[in-house]
Amino acid sequence: MRWPTWVLAALLILLQYPLWFGKGGLLRVWDLERQLAAQREMNQGLEARNAALDAEVRDLKSGLEAIEERARYELGLVKEGEIFVQTPQKKP
Repeated sequence: MRWPTWVLAALLILLQYPLWFGKGGLLRVWDLERQLAAQREMNQGLEARNAALDAEVRDLKSGLEAIEERARYELGLVKEGEIFVQTPQKKP
C-alpha cells in the first residue's frame, strides 16, 4: 500500500513543477506583472510630460504673451521704451 502513495506524490510533484517554474509559470507571471506595473507608471509620467509640452507648443503658436515671456526671461530682451534694471544678488 506504500508504493501507490509514493507514485501519486511523485506525479503530483511532476504536475506542479511546470505550474510554478515553467515557461508560463506563476513566478514568471508575477515577474511580468511587476515589470508591467513599472512600465505603466513610467508611461504615465511621460504622458504628463508630453501633455505639458503640447500645451506649451500650442501656447507658443497661438499667443504672443508666451513668446514675449520667453524672450524676456531666456534671452533678456526688453521692449522699446523700457528700462532694464539689474540688482546684484547677495551670495549665501
